[in-house]
Amino acid sequence: MATLTTESPPLHTDDPYEIAELPRRDATARLLALAATATGDERRMLEDTIVEINMQIAVDVARRYRSRGVAVDDLEQVAYLGLVKAARGFDPERATDFLSYAVPTIRGEVRRYFRDHGWSVRPPRSVQQAQARITAVESDLCQELGRAPRPSEIADRLGLDLDLVVEALAANGCFAPTSLDAAPGDHEGGIGDRLGDEDASFDSAEARVALKPLLAHLDRRERIMLEMRFFKGATQSEIGEVLGITQMQVSRLLSALLARLRDELGTVS
Repeated sequence: MATLTTESPPLHTDDPYEIAELPRRDATARLLALAATATGDERRMLEDTIVEINMQIAVDVARRYRSRGVAVDDLEQVAYLGLVKAARGFDPERATDFLSYAVPTIRGEVRRYFRDHGWSVRPPRSVQQAQARITAVESDLCQELGRAPRPSEIADRLGLDLDLVVEALAANGCFAPTSLDAAPGDHEGGIGDRLGDEDASFDSAEARVALKPLLAHLDRRERIMLEMRFFKGATQSEIGEVLGITQMQVSRLLSALLARLRDELGTVS
């Protein structure tokens, strides 16, 4: 019984245009092998072909940095430049997978562009300087490790504090802060709508602290009147119903009580 396989059929040719018809990964690997031994115009032509068949990778990386204050067209151009650098700087003796090297190289080029042109809120200089050093070393680590380096590995290579590396890697949000009117994810309404309104109780907090020692000397009926009127927002009629007195009596009692508290407060202060 025949066995199905997803491997590419053998291609006995050095023609880069025929090789480019293979699946992207296979074509890239073969073109890189040819470029490693080529020189001059031939090498440049092979590198250009590598760039051409991997342009979608650059576009995908650029898309991750959209809506941060830089035009998408500019992002893609910078990403393409990073792809060109990756094609020219890839060393097949140090790494076998082009993608694991190209993506960090492209990402580093985009980050460098943001560092120079895209800051809306500038982080501390130490973070900016750390970002520059991280960008410079990240591609080399990718080739050595065959994957994206961990923050701890970057910190070890650069001799930087791990917390500083983590902060520098997380500083992308400084490029363009999220608008308070922007809807976060799938949620309705902007971030500003989720912020708390001014709490009216803040205005009375200081008064409550000042009045606390005076309230200790009130009788039960006076306490009920103050609590219902100023803490529960009850009307004078509602207070009268609870105490079994008229609204006019509540009004007079409250006026007299407040006048007494004001005098006592003035004496205390």
